[in-house]
Amino acid sequence: MAINMKGKNLVSIDDLSREEVVQILEIAEIIKLRHYSQESQPILKGKVLGMIFQKPSLRTRVSFETGMIQLGGEAIYLGPDDIKLGQREATKDIAQVLSRYVSGIMARTFSHDIILELAKYSSVPVINGLSDLLHPCQVLGDLLTIKEKKGRFSNLKLTYIGDGNNVAHSLMFGAVKVGMDIVLAVPPGYEPRSEIVEKAKEDAQKIGSKLEIIHNPKEAANGADIIYTDVWTSMGFEKESENRKNIFKPYQVNQGLVSKAKDDVIILHCLPAHRGEEITDGVVDGPHSMVIDQAENRLHAQKAVLALLL
Repeated sequence: MAINMKGKNLVSIDDLSREEVVQILEIAEIIKLRHYSQESQPILKGKVLGMIFQKPSLRTRVSFETGMIQLGGEAIYLGPDDIKLGQREATKDIAQVLSRYVSGIMARTFSHDIILELAKYSSVPVINGLSDLLHPCQVLGDLLTIKEKKGRFSNLKLTYIGDGNNVAHSLMFGAVKVGMDIVLAVPPGYEPRSEIVEKAKEDAQKIGSKLEIIHNPKEAANGADIIYTDVWTSMGFEKESENRKNIFKPYQVNQGLVSKAKDDVIILHCLPAHRGEEITDGVVDGPHSMVIDQAENRLHAQKAVLALLL
């Protein structure tokens, strides 16, 4: 390892250097190759990951728990009824107590402030499994998928179509960090947070990549190497669902939109997908779709994060 990341938190991809992101992806490739070669990898023997969940989860829980087991460690699931963050007990007390029991903490929360508070008071690494603001582990898996399918990051156009949500925020940070160009097509009023955009643009200028926010999905899809979408209504915003369906209808990733991209375009979606809304069955199940490979790569990218941090 060129860079020692032991003890570091993963709150945001923005907190990582370009070299650290590249290192995570390189370690993920090695771990995945060894996994398929059926090599034993007891890198984390004796380590325990405490997993705090405020939200239900398929990919996050199973990928982190499986990842710890495959690397020789163990994981403890702490659901909404086990730890009522900030209600039954102060978040800083939870962070300090858990630090005496486990080797690292992964949290999937609503408020991003909870992640920040856990990181502030924990003496072991804290990994952001998802917050309303950011989803860094998802995007590390996405970058691994793009590297596998395209063989590079340079001279690639990543198009994100949909809501300027936590995935969009982390995608901006991740894409510019590795030198990809990224265009986001979002409805007016649903743009990503301006402070996130400005931070990502600073990185883009340093590295030489481009970041653009527009409102026309067809323009964004034109010549795209990767088209990425996510649900129109994230958890916590269910009351807005019907209104959003009308506003986001022109932003559906369908065959017509995909036809504007390059012939070898790949389609990504972080899942779960609301089929028939943000993406059609024909696209999500079609020959360009890499969503299942993408879901698998959450496992390998997160194993790299765990191996490097714990």
